[in-house]
Amino acid sequence: MTGMVLLQERIGQVALLRLNRPEVRNALNVELVTSLRATLAELAVDDEVRAVVLTGNGKAFCAGLDLVELETSGANLELAGGHDDGSPNQPWDPFPKPLVGAVNGPAVTGGLEVALACDFLVGSEAACFADTHSRVGVMPGWGLSVLLPQVVGRGVARRMSLTGDYMFAEEALGRGLLTEIVPADELVDTAVQVASTIAANDPAMVQAYLASYRATELASVGEGFAAETAASTAWLQNGFARNGSRRDAVISRGRSQTTAR
Repeated sequence: MTGMVLLQERIGQVALLRLNRPEVRNALNVELVTSLRATLAELAVDDEVRAVVLTGNGKAFCAGLDLVELETSGANLELAGGHDDGSPNQPWDPFPKPLVGAVNGPAVTGGLEVALACDFLVGSEAACFADTHSRVGVMPGWGLSVLLPQVVGRGVARRMSLTGDYMFAEEALGRGLLTEIVPADELVDTAVQVASTIAANDPAMVQAYLASYRATELASVGEGFAAETAASTAWLQNGFARNGSRRDAVISRGRSQTTAR
């Protein structure tokens, strides 16, 4: 355990991390983002860990930035800013080991960016994804506008971002956002099993191969990160409008879409 907002468990050579703010659907406040970054930095140099599984505690994977903190101090938004040099900006510093996302429920906006920062995703039937940046009134800063179209395609990505509508598990599987759907009670075990299979391979080879994948991806979309950072910075310079009624509307609409199924 690394603190109440982030839980850690070791299963052989796999580290299982659980975002642990279930009362707010694992929304990202400064404490959680800081804890997640620090824990991954520790795991990056821990030779006993060869792969990591990231999931959410409760019914959600991650609801994105904590809107209460966002509309008061705005400190979590500052953590979501891009790098000035245009290098890829993600929820955590570059992580050299395989990171498997186990999506147990909604992954929304910043939570979708967290999911996209994983190397691949396994989901339960409750997994769903939405980009509500346009409803919250902030721009993405962790690579969403770069990575999402790489996975689901140009048109689908733009539709998700401009409407804020949800993509549910079956479509996410068909689009390649999920690699597998399993029953909710089997999700973590399945993700750990996949991670354990990876961990059984030569660790140096796995990390070198993964680095090659990431370098190839960066070669094709690297300028996109700089473009996203510039757009996000310009938007924030105009001033983020803190509006509690906006927060309530976003939450209400998300609940209506997910509970209607």
